[in-house]
Amino acid sequence: MTTGSVQLRPPRHALDRRAIAWWRAQQALVFAPAVLVLVLLGVLIPPAAAWLLVPAAVLALLGAAWCVVLPLWWYGLHRWEVTDTAVYVRSGFLWQEWRVAPLSRVQTVDTLRGPLQQRFGLATVTVTTASARGAVKLRGLDARLAADVAEQLTERTAATPGDAT
Repeated sequence: MTTGSVQLRPPRHALDRRAIAWWRAQQALVFAPAVLVLVLLGVLIPPAAAWLLVPAAVLALLGAAWCVVLPLWWYGLHRWEVTDTAVYVRSGFLWQEWRVAPLSRVQTVDTLRGPLQQRFGLATVTVTTASARGAVKLRGLDARLAADVAEQLTERTAATPGDAT
């Protein structure tokens, strides 16, 4: 689809491969506590062992499959790109979202590195716009690359005419 001189196309860049491990760690932190609680209770309450350990095993298997398969799928879906005119992000799982934020609409550019992201050397760049849909987020970027992208976006935004509203 072509609109004027802008050709809409999927973003070009994949996330950093470490995003797969980051997502796996996030999901493991969701499943592991529930499995551990069920196992602990199953061991401490012998009469209830069967109806606590079986669900723990099922949850552990489902959690392991979730942690192994889905991050690979997500990695294949998520893309990003920054051009001289806009920020492009494609993300999603079942519902895929493709966001395009023109640089003339950018209000702030922030980076975030949570504890797990720091562990994996990753960062998130948040591009806040005047959009009702909220900020555009480039998650799972190499920390150094994220800093460079934030710097470039700040420079390009400052040089882009418009009032960001």
